[in-house]
Amino acid sequence: MLRALLLLSTLFLLPGIASAEEFDVLGLTGTHRGLYCVLIFIISYAFVMTEEFTHLRKSKPVILAAGIIWAHVAYMAAENGVPVEHLHKVFEHDLREYAELFLFLLVAMTYINAMAERNVFEALRSWLVSRKFGYRKLFWITGVITFFLSSVADNLTSALLVGAVVMAVGANSPAFVSLGFVNLVSAANAGGAFSPFGDITTLMVWQGGKAEFFDFFMLFIPSVVNFVVPAVIMHFAIPDETPSFPDEQQVEMKPGALVVCGLFALTISIAVSFKQFLHLPPFMGMMVGLSLLMFYGYHLRMTFNIGGGHSDDPHGHHPDRFDIFRNVRDAEWDTLLFFFGVVFAVGGLGYIGYLELASKAMFDGLGPTTANILIGILSAIVDNIPVMFAVLSMNPDMDLYQWMLVTLTAGVGGTMLSIGSAAGVALMGTSKGMYTFFSHLKWTPAIALGYAASILTHYWING
Repeated sequence: MLRALLLLSTLFLLPGIASAEEFDVLGLTGTHRGLYCVLIFIISYAFVMTEEFTHLRKSKPVILAAGIIWAHVAYMAAENGVPVEHLHKVFEHDLREYAELFLFLLVAMTYINAMAERNVFEALRSWLVSRKFGYRKLFWITGVITFFLSSVADNLTSALLVGAVVMAVGANSPAFVSLGFVNLVSAANAGGAFSPFGDITTLMVWQGGKAEFFDFFMLFIPSVVNFVVPAVIMHFAIPDETPSFPDEQQVEMKPGALVVCGLFALTISIAVSFKQFLHLPPFMGMMVGLSLLMFYGYHLRMTFNIGGGHSDDPHGHHPDRFDIFRNVRDAEWDTLLFFFGVVFAVGGLGYIGYLELASKAMFDGLGPTTANILIGILSAIVDNIPVMFAVLSMNPDMDLYQWMLVTLTAGVGGTMLSIGSAAGVALMGTSKGMYTFFSHLKWTPAIALGYAASILTHYWING
């Protein structure tokens, strides 16, 4: 019941993509249809929050909600004499915002899948297992790797990849797996907060023009503090012993693995250059980088051999043959479509008029600092994507320090609960009962201490 009330409060802070500066809102927040749209979103998000138990993919309810909400928005607009052209402009604004982020994320996910297909991450996992480190050393090594990996990959992918290492070496120590997974969630969320590529929320802030690419690195030290403070506290609860390691053959990377990694780095550079020097959206640079991967994938397919001899059919199907479109197919489509539902559902609510209510209640009433800190706490309960969209849609008058503060809090606030980020939800599903909501909740005070310390560090360094 408490979570439902918090979600209800949040929905009045979800104004949508179209800001009042660009479009006149309908101003129908008190009508039955307006409140009905809010109710529809609450119900859909209730299904999202129970995904772990219902196994209903989170994209399904929000896409349906978006369709229902916009049908009501169109009806209300017609009733109030709003020209169809005006309605279309609002809708197309949302579509443009979604399309830019969709293409950017699709390329990033394709590269991550290509590296996984070339055994880059499996080779790393195999190498770590073969080193036979102790539990405490592994706790820090896996945390640091996740922290930096999540600055270029999303927190879900980073946590799952390194989580396989924790599971492999901690099979006989549930205490290590539990603490190791809490640490991975913390590291993944903190690592994504200081890089425009690290999280969807940071990407939205960057593409929204609220900060330049290199401005995000102001958050590097606060992000490190956010990760290190709870990790130091948990360190003393880690078993001070060396695990027994399973014997396994060292995994080798497939041909072209390092080139794919290099192309990913080059793609990031191209995206940054398109934004910084050509003033074009970063997704255009990412698409150029995707074309480079496609050409290199063609080279890998044509030079692929089976059993030491070249295949007579370079276009034939083989599990080890590189296939760029297989990597595109394996992108996180549930996340991409969930993002669609959020953008349009929230956009519809915003056009009804909840933007003005939210702006007055949060940023005018409480002030930007208090509002931004509360937004981080809220993201432990509600996904940070709609929360950050709400902030960007409100478009409050904030300086760079405040935009970086909300980027930090929205990025790391989800660590306080296991359900607060995709990384935590995914690791609960793979931990075989060793990492649960309550095992994470036990360390919430330490994580909250890290949250507060990172905010103070940001104020001390950048305020």
